[in-house]
Amino acid sequence: MTIRTLPVGQLETNCYLLIDDATKQCAVIDPGGDENVILRQIQADGVTVAAILLTHAHHDHTGAVRPLREHFPAAAVYLHPADAAMLGQVPLMPPIGQTIPYQEGDTLPVGQLSVKVLETPGHTPGGVTLQTGRTLFTGDTLFYGSIGRTDFPGGDYDAIMQSVRRLGQLEGDYAVLPGHMEGSTLAQERVSNPYMLQSMRG
Repeated sequence: MTIRTLPVGQLETNCYLLIDDATKQCAVIDPGGDENVILRQIQADGVTVAAILLTHAHHDHTGAVRPLREHFPAAAVYLHPADAAMLGQVPLMPPIGQTIPYQEGDTLPVGQLSVKVLETPGHTPGGVTLQTGRTLFTGDTLFYGSIGRTDFPGGDYDAIMQSVRRLGQLEGDYAVLPGHMEGSTLAQERVSNPYMLQSMRG
């Protein structure tokens, strides 16, 4: 397994390429912009895009979905239905075309890899964390030392605190790859993230 991290767009959203080395199949996670940057990396790695996976529907995580669909028409775009229902209804969630719903407990193949969906709402109603092996793609739910904002339409502070608590209660350690800024580990967040500490006490 290879993971590429590509900060894209004005907000430097972390777009990730999750690559199965055995089959050269790839999932693009949160392509927020700069489609040419993403396309160059895909070409450099010589991989086939199997799917586009969205942790939530904010524009800084979906900005390159439409152009990538033109290049990879066979790649399905997955989004939680609670966020899909808001597409085009609020300014932060512009239309991106048809999406396939995924939700708690669903698993998706990326070559020989398996990606599991964990519902982690709060930043948006349909926010998800994507788990593969001992790695978590947490979108804008859990950051290094912080959590996502909840003052946008659909945000819910109590919900995101429950989501952070849920992640903190996962057994063992995981790499945490968030939607912005540097990565972390669950072990680190359990001892230093004030929001996770508060949620675990609650």
